[in-house]
Amino acid sequence: MAQPAWQDPVPLSPDTAPVPEYGSGSLADLLPTLVAGQEVPGFSAAIPELTPADRNCVFLIDGLGWEQIKGHPDEAPFLHSLLPTSRGGTGRPITAGFPSTTATSLASVGTGLAPGEHGLPGYTVRDPGTGALMNQLRWQPWTEPKVWQPYPTVFQLADAVGVHTAQVSAPDFERTPLTRVALSGGSFLGRLSGEDRMDTAAQRLAAGDRSLVYTYYSEVDGKGHRFGVDSDAWRGQLMYVDGLARRLAEQLPPRSALYITADHGMIDIPFDERSRIDFDEDWELSAGVALLGGEGRARHVYAVPGAQADVLAVWREVLGEQFWVASRDEAIAAGWFGPRIDERVRGRIGDVIAAAHDDVIITASVNEPNESAMAGVHGSLTPVEQLVPLLEVRS
Repeated sequence: MAQPAWQDPVPLSPDTAPVPEYGSGSLADLLPTLVAGQEVPGFSAAIPELTPADRNCVFLIDGLGWEQIKGHPDEAPFLHSLLPTSRGGTGRPITAGFPSTTATSLASVGTGLAPGEHGLPGYTVRDPGTGALMNQLRWQPWTEPKVWQPYPTVFQLADAVGVHTAQVSAPDFERTPLTRVALSGGSFLGRLSGEDRMDTAAQRLAAGDRSLVYTYYSEVDGKGHRFGVDSDAWRGQLMYVDGLARRLAEQLPPRSALYITADHGMIDIPFDERSRIDFDEDWELSAGVALLGGEGRARHVYAVPGAQADVLAVWREVLGEQFWVASRDEAIAAGWFGPRIDERVRGRIGDVIAAAHDDVIITASVNEPNESAMAGVHGSLTPVEQLVPLLEVRS
């Protein structure tokens, strides 16, 4: 039934947002499931559809969501052919976690924990100890990594009990704080070219009777941010990474399982005022706000003391038809950040969280000029951002 013209629009309720499948089908559940099958103590098979293997390799392609593979059979014939294998042959995706952004997702993969526990709940979040915004991808300003994220990684726990463990990625990532808190354990092997990474990953997989190998490629995401997922540059990267995946699959040693996944999907947002709401130019949205964190489609909003209720009311009134707008307590209760929230993490989450429902972002043209100029973006709870593949090849 159509809504009467005189009736005020009803804001989206936070509890109507699709919640990631924490505990049964999210990125945080992947490594615990794999090492449970390798008999690493303390883990259980959280994704029940997967079958154990002695040697497991995870190839994470940054930014290549489920819907991007489905929509590009010509550019990614190998990956597209594997869609029926996803999630243990069910032909279904898994979910990234919230927000669907690289730092959060990589921490979920490596620790086997949801964002509310590992404590990287956004692109930028407030550090309760300093009151400043902390960029968790670039790790600025410097914060002691093991204080910020104190849990061991799954790689460390597997390596400690004799699983041959390795990460194969770009050399620049070896000593980054994000690698340290999310992906460390066993050996790190830096390789510049994608082909070298695939060849090295296959070699390391064969080096142990029980192996856990992780490899990563970033430029699908890079081209998507710069040019959009509807660009020739992005399609070229998709074609290239499709070849990388095939190269790795063809080299699997016996008793191996290769899982191809991603940290998030991506969506293109038009460059117009209706689609890009500029926080730095909007007096209503900025009133009472001390800090704006997160990113365009998943904002953490930190209010000045005493203004939390007013900021929530205004954001819900202005944006509530286009965004799921929630208070911190509402987002936690809805399960956006996982079933458990560590006390040290609670203050990092915004007083207000705004997750995009429509094809729209909140930019900050003055304070975030580079991010505001991106064509392709991600972060929210919509299927195009949340759903990621779990394609499988076995030898």
